[in-house]
Amino acid sequence: MNRHDRIESAVTTALTPLHLEVVDESHMHAVPAGAESHFKLLVVSDQFAGQGLVARHRTLNRLLRDEFDQGLHALALHAWTPDEWLAKGGAAPESPLCLGGSKSASAA
Repeated sequence: MNRHDRIESAVTTALTPLHLEVVDESHMHAVPAGAESHFKLLVVSDQFAGQGLVARHRTLNRLLRDEFDQGLHALALHAWTPDEWLAKGGAAPESPLCLGGSKSASAA
């Protein structure tokens, strides 16, 4: 099973999301092809109700601890309740271009 599928499985099992997007954004960074090192998650779950942003992020980081131990480098998190998701138009924001490693603003 690849990292995308492991992330999807862990989040689905733990949070039963109404909506889940797992996006491998590694290709946007200065990493080897197939690195599976940079991901964006949009997780929409009733289980986030009453939790602040930090608590939501801690939940997801705990769920994916093994992935970080095995090479996951960066995780952009959008952890919303269904009402928040609808208020934001039902979509995750676009990720900014990476300027780290061998990338630069002039190369973009």
